[in-house]
Amino acid sequence: MRTLGVDYGLAKIGLAISDPTGLLAQGLSVLRRTSDEQAVEAIVNVIREYDVKQVVVGLPRHMNGSIGERAEQCQAFADLIEKAAGIPVHMYDERLTSVAAERMLIGANVRRDKRKKVVDEVAATLMLQGYLDRQSHQRDVT
Repeated sequence: MRTLGVDYGLAKIGLAISDPTGLLAQGLSVLRRTSDEQAVEAIVNVIREYDVKQVVVGLPRHMNGSIGERAEQCQAFADLIEKAAGIPVHMYDERLTSVAAERMLIGANVRRDKRKKVVDEVAATLMLQGYLDRQSHQRDVT
């Protein structure tokens, strides 16, 4: 079952997708966001193209675990996707995925101009892989 990972931002939205087994995440693309409606339409097209069965949207909690304005925007965006696509949309704690993505790209000696283009996609991939790993672990425990 394919899962789509979404790293929502006001300017860019990172997308990642799982393999058909739902075990491995890989970067897909970065959408330029002009409006939530435009972004949802593009995401619904990706969902149809890849036969996605569920979506995971990153939830940027504060370091103390609380939810702020940014997280509320992500939750509202997730609701729009769920209504438009008609498939389950889950929220996943994405604290520090953008920082981890930036560090990983720096460690790989990716130039700054190139990093800016792909950091959202890498962050979406890290977030989605974390979600998939957690789901796999929960299946193994039960």
